[in-house]
Amino acid sequence: KQDADISSQVNSLEDLKIKDPDVAALKELYERLEFRAFLKDLKDESKSGPIKTDSKKSEEDASDGLDLFSNSEEKEVQLAEFSQQTIESPDEAKHLVEEICSQSKEGKLPFLFVLADFKDFTYTLRGIAVGWNTGKNWFVPVSTNWVDPQGITPEEFTQIFGSWLSDPAFEKSCYDAKYIAHVLADIGIEFNGIKEDVLLQNYVLEAHRTHYIEKLSYNWLKFELQAEEVLLGKGVKKKTFSEVDILSCAKFAMERSYVGAHLSDLFCGLIEKDPNLQKIYREIEMPTSRVLFRMEQNGVLIDKQLLAKQTAELQAKASELSKKAETIAGEKFNLASPKQLGEILFEKLGVLINGKPSKKTASGNYSTSEEVLSELALDYPLAKIALEYRALTKLISTYTEKLPTQISPRDGRVHTTFEQAVAVTGRLSSTNPNLQNIPVRTPEGRRVREAFIAGPGKKIISADYSQIELRIMAHLSGDKGFTEAFKKNQDIHRATAAEVFSEPLEAVTPDQRRIAKVINFGLIYGMSAFGLAKNLNIDRHDAKNYIARYFQRYPGVSKYMEDTRQHALEKGYIQTVFGRRLEIPELQASGARKAAAERAAINAPMQGTAADLIKMAMIAVQDWLQEENLESKLILQVHDELILEVPDKEVEVVKKRLPEIMSSVAELHVPLIAEVGVGENWEAAH
Repeated sequence: KQDADISSQVNSLEDLKIKDPDVAALKELYERLEFRAFLKDLKDESKSGPIKTDSKKSEEDASDGLDLFSNSEEKEVQLAEFSQQTIESPDEAKHLVEEICSQSKEGKLPFLFVLADFKDFTYTLRGIAVGWNTGKNWFVPVSTNWVDPQGITPEEFTQIFGSWLSDPAFEKSCYDAKYIAHVLADIGIEFNGIKEDVLLQNYVLEAHRTHYIEKLSYNWLKFELQAEEVLLGKGVKKKTFSEVDILSCAKFAMERSYVGAHLSDLFCGLIEKDPNLQKIYREIEMPTSRVLFRMEQNGVLIDKQLLAKQTAELQAKASELSKKAETIAGEKFNLASPKQLGEILFEKLGVLINGKPSKKTASGNYSTSEEVLSELALDYPLAKIALEYRALTKLISTYTEKLPTQISPRDGRVHTTFEQAVAVTGRLSSTNPNLQNIPVRTPEGRRVREAFIAGPGKKIISADYSQIELRIMAHLSGDKGFTEAFKKNQDIHRATAAEVFSEPLEAVTPDQRRIAKVINFGLIYGMSAFGLAKNLNIDRHDAKNYIARYFQRYPGVSKYMEDTRQHALEKGYIQTVFGRRLEIPELQASGARKAAAERAAINAPMQGTAADLIKMAMIAVQDWLQEENLESKLILQVHDELILEVPDKEVEVVKKRLPEIMSSVAELHVPLIAEVGVGENWEAAH
């Protein structure tokens, strides 16, 4: 192209010459996009000369050691150099405790950072760093090896530090209090007096970002902490802290305790400026952390024999499906192989999607994703068989075979980890194992829950919020028809069907109720007419009419959705009923990503409020169990459901009181209802 008019951008050839980069602009861009490698290159180049920048900043960037002054002015945080000392004897440890208690009495909050190894379901404390933002920092190495002359033994640690760590009168600040509580519990110390938790502070402030302390240090203080993988390595060659020299561990931990102390002060100031955030942090997240610790300690009892039996049955079903698939294909092939399945479907059988074969993946194979197979399943038996096969084999690998390997030999229970600071909406998730995603729409999936059992002389009690997100929608929208249906305790799907189809309640057919149910739940997730048509397998024009009639009957819902969408687009965030702020960065995108973000913005206040409510319920239930000195224990939380293990003698009182507590944790425009069930196992309690 030689005739383009670029005169408005380029006045002369001089304008096309390469100039020195705008360091300030590059720095701002790299920081905003978190391009840390590019930032490092920027610093390295500034040292070697080609890039010109402010001389003072260059000196700061070039300085070695623990210089935390760099860019502090941007965040209005003054960081000083800090001292570091490693404790080498019980006497030094005793002097440290005296120093900590003295500082605490003066109102100075110590910050703790713990190093521990985890093996065979047990935490082994390797050291603890204690510091203040004044610059004093200590590291107490804990050794189980009597040959190692450095540090103190676990027994000495418990004797010297136990009283201070367990005394609620001595307040502490830390990063991830729940984790520290588990580590200390394994040496017989109850961790109390937790005033601040940097992990949860940042989660309340920036739920949409990651909360690793390395990230927080860099993003907020412009100081780059040594990554754990640099100290320990990664993969099969990853070391434990006990395999690393004490000085390296000490430096690693003390950097974090010092940085953590500054982050805690900074975040505390930001949270205190917003009463809503203060309530979320102080009254919901911090107490929830303590409840989750107890639940993780309690664990859940698993029936290994039942799971072994289920594995055998599922493997037999999977084998039958594999034989059926080979019969349809006319040849032997591996049904578990996406590549072989794709070749059979789209080459041998000539299956088409909208007149074309399936798209190929980056590896050059045909896509046989769940979405593709679901679309084909109605017309092609092989696709349906493949979906069923995958569901069965996933149950085997994820649950029936794996759960027995995750039983702790100490108490014969599975101890999942509840992730409190992951989901943007405030919802909890669980890992190792993930108990949130056990499929319950299939008989095989529901049977897995039969293996979650109560101990001898006990029962499982399950309490589940009824249609919680629809109730929150009624509260947020204030729609008269929606609200009245819940106040009158009507079947909301039948009531919706009556409105949409202009029928009396008693005349609503099961099919009409089914359609109304899909509309109710679909719209709170931002489902379009296209999505509804696909879900119900109806014409898009009919789906559009259903939605139009729905909004005609429930105008408050329509207005709420539009207002929420506009607020999200203007502000970039939405809030829950209780003030939790949910940022949605994707709203700045375009096309499909922006449309998905708008749908998320409509649902987020409901999902976030539901998350707040279940956390409030957990706190209230745990408080009640302790106040009444009951033996019943909270053992699981899954979505809007609480599961308890209850001695037979307490079943009646818990069965009566549990739904009352859950229904009264907050007052909405519509009643909160919790439904309760009792059984020998989790499935039977439904």
